[in-house]
Amino acid sequence: PWDVLDARYNYYKKLMPLMFKSVGADVKNFEIVKGSDFQLKKEYISDVLKMSTFTTVRDCNKAASEVVKFGDNPKLSGLIYPIMQSLDEVYLKVDVQYGGLDQRKILMFARENLPKMGYERRVEIMTPMIPGLEGGKMSSSVESSKIDLLDDEKTVNEKIKRAYCKEGEVEGNGVLAFFKNVVIVIKQDSNKKFIVERDEKFGGNLEFERYEDLEKMYANKELHPLDLKNALAKEVNNLLSIIRKNRKELEKLSKKAY
Repeated sequence: PWDVLDARYNYYKKLMPLMFKSVGADVKNFEIVKGSDFQLKKEYISDVLKMSTFTTVRDCNKAASEVVKFGDNPKLSGLIYPIMQSLDEVYLKVDVQYGGLDQRKILMFARENLPKMGYERRVEIMTPMIPGLEGGKMSSSVESSKIDLLDDEKTVNEKIKRAYCKEGEVEGNGVLAFFKNVVIVIKQDSNKKFIVERDEKFGGNLEFERYEDLEKMYANKELHPLDLKNALAKEVNNLLSIIRKNRKELEKLSKKAY
């Protein structure tokens, strides 16, 4: 909704640096730019109108199809969205645009159309989409499918405990996917091993340096789903510890934003 845009900006302005800190990033030069600070300037609007003269409804519909819910009576704003995201690359003066794989059609749209405006293509980096905890696509509208950044420790533990994680099954396993794309990546960046804590009577602790070894052991049913879930809950709660120190302020901002 238009009337909560400023509230959402304030929420993410506070939250995003904490997210980067939680994974060990240096945020000394971190800057958040508000879209309306440049998107309302006449040069930007002129470029939006100019790009709209040679891009088709079909082009924009296709580009936005994975990130915009068009429905039976789509809004015009959903078709303008790919044009604006493309031009944002130019007006933010970025070298690289980063997004999930669900953004790939918009990123391709930018690569195809920016040169027609006399602008250079940017480098586009995409990361995998992690399956939801219940299997299938993670959804912000389905609470149990995701870990919210403001979830407390108990809630995180309960959500992960209920997660779909069939013994020996790798495909569509959101718990394993979180290890592959988040936990072990962070461990490798900091030169640390990932440890699954187990009672001695069940074989004792396990150490992993590579995701492939973890997946192989799980696929061979040498690692129990509950041990994997307990390990993930511990890692996620550690990641959220920095954010939780600012939880009261973030909850106030979140209530205004949502």
